[in-house]
Amino acid sequence: MSSKKDSSNSNFYKEPGPKLSAESPFESMMERFRFAADILKLDEGMFQYLASPVKQVIVSIPVVMDNGEIKVFEGYRVIHDNVLGPSKGGIRYAPDVNLDEVKALASWMTWKCAVVNVPFGGAKGGVRCNPKDLSKTELERLTRRYTAALLEVFGPDKDIPAPDMNTNEQVMAWIMDTYSMNAQRTETAVVTGKPIILGGSQGRKEATGRGVVTVTLAALNKMGIMPNKTKVAVQGFGNVGSVSAQLMYEQGAKIIAVSDISGGYYREEGLDIPKMIEYSQNNGYSLEGYENAQKISNDELLELECDVLIPAAKEDQINRENAHKIRAKIISEGANGPVTANADAILEQNGVMVIPDILANAGGVTVSYFEWVQDRQGYFWTEERVNRRLNRMMRNAFDNLYGVSEEYNITLRQAAYVYAINRVATTLKLRGIYA
Repeated sequence: MSSKKDSSNSNFYKEPGPKLSAESPFESMMERFRFAADILKLDEGMFQYLASPVKQVIVSIPVVMDNGEIKVFEGYRVIHDNVLGPSKGGIRYAPDVNLDEVKALASWMTWKCAVVNVPFGGAKGGVRCNPKDLSKTELERLTRRYTAALLEVFGPDKDIPAPDMNTNEQVMAWIMDTYSMNAQRTETAVVTGKPIILGGSQGRKEATGRGVVTVTLAALNKMGIMPNKTKVAVQGFGNVGSVSAQLMYEQGAKIIAVSDISGGYYREEGLDIPKMIEYSQNNGYSLEGYENAQKISNDELLELECDVLIPAAKEDQINRENAHKIRAKIISEGANGPVTANADAILEQNGVMVIPDILANAGGVTVSYFEWVQDRQGYFWTEERVNRRLNRMMRNAFDNLYGVSEEYNITLRQAAYVYAINRVATTLKLRGIYA
């Protein structure tokens, strides 16, 4: 385990964090972080503190495979910051997970929590493995051994994991049980994203998409555009994209295009989103073969003339190569890092309002916070109450960032980083540095 770095590196202000490619969403995040730090006139010591992780843990995870052989995996957990409260962040299982990626994602979580005024710091975890190659029992043994190696890190008042890439409710249940068995008490609040029967929250699965729609409606209101007069294109039809499309559809918006891995589907008169969701669910969660729409490419979808574009698929979808072709009035980032840093200025020049990912898709961590609160209280809310509180927090966060953007005459994305960094830095100054 390592702690806060000292401030001896004079180049740290200009080149903090992991060395990632210029097109990486994480390097894009660091570029935006540097911009906000300059506006706030952070001194170098404060900059280094906020850019450096509090703790980095690497663990070896020996697992007895189903055939009796022993295989050793590598696991990570990075706590970027815990100034605002316990650290919070998902755990991903993927063959290309590495420490630099986990460090960058942990810092992203710090700013995301700060933007929506959730009293958590940022963290992230991962195990380098291909879960498709593992049986369910091997995944369980891997998860439990990973948890056991991090018992001193995890805790409802310390560090709270959640699902991420290739992990789910079942993985969270195994983590909760392993921690509880070692603590000799049932501790549901040690993870979020659990099955409801184990202390999970109503509304959690839809939370990210619902948050995207809440801030999108707030942006439309600022621009004087009625939802029922709005044309929307959604890239990605997984959990976030399909929920966003459904909720915008329910608001009376015309969803003219959606896409998934099989390509894009366009209909100028508007798509029947409930039927497309039903088709996808009955077709192995794929829109392949859907006939009541014109087939287009994912790239063509991004360039459609529309009021709202929701990129909810992968990172780096809008970059300097295609940013000038974007004809949407609003981009609401359902995915992490769908717009690269070098596309920001182009979109700004063209008058496109971008609702940044650290706000737009923060509905998930917000309801994770609600789940943690409910577990701590032992009292659980209705889905209606969860959704009402989520909508209020997301709307308040949008209004806060809109105010910052007007105060400094900057974009919403720049305002998000200014607001988040200022909140953490101010809290740190008040708390002081323990010595």
